[in-house]
Amino acid sequence: MSLDLAYQHATDTGHNVGFSSVAAGNMSMTVLQQNQTAEDTAINRRNLEELLGITPGTTRFVSQTHSARVVAAGPSCWATLATQGEADAIVSQDGNDPIAILVADCLPVAFTTDYGPTAVAHAGRVGLLDGVLENTVEELRTLDADDDGKIYATIGPSICGRCYEVPESMRDEVSVQHPALYSETSWGTPALDLPAAAEAILRHAGVVVQRVEECTRENHQLYSHRRQPGAGRLTGIVWKPAISTNAVRHTT
Repeated sequence: MSLDLAYQHATDTGHNVGFSSVAAGNMSMTVLQQNQTAEDTAINRRNLEELLGITPGTTRFVSQTHSARVVAAGPSCWATLATQGEADAIVSQDGNDPIAILVADCLPVAFTTDYGPTAVAHAGRVGLLDGVLENTVEELRTLDADDDGKIYATIGPSICGRCYEVPESMRDEVSVQHPALYSETSWGTPALDLPAAAEAILRHAGVVVQRVEECTRENHQLYSHRRQPGAGRLTGIVWKPAISTNAVRHTT
């Protein structure tokens, strides 16, 4: 596995799931450091796509708003259209579209199925509580013609329950809805455990779940808004390789 990826695995359906690292560079067109431009991000995206066997410029992104909205991947991609619109999850109905979201502490959740479709979701505290994961699973289920397929989810690197400090009143309120959220930081203050809650939500929905046990705040090879606001965003991506992965990386 390349250093550009913090995690990657392939599925029996020929799909791949991956989460980028700081080594791959910032993947956001809007969260930029003072010396960065959108063209720098475009280069980072093309480099990563070539590395993964994705035709450069063809990955689909959304304009994330911490919502529970799910959209279908359209024919346009980031090189011709900035995003697929405002949403926090994307579904590829035939599983052939490379789809991605951006995070830097929130949860990147990648979905594959044994019947074809794929999805990827951005689940921060607000989106998770509003149902973005349940909505994504529901959209995938509507595409299961035989109604007997399996959905698999990989919860990627995110801030962990030892690091996501929140006011005590918030923790107590939201933990009523999702008890798995209740946590405490390593320094003894109230916290939320988003990965644990996401796993509980998905398992309750009948999804087969695995988690990448990497905390973005603790691991400096990952972007973290809490540790370093504005530094950049990593991407969670689901794809089928379309080209050789022996391409030469661009560096300018």
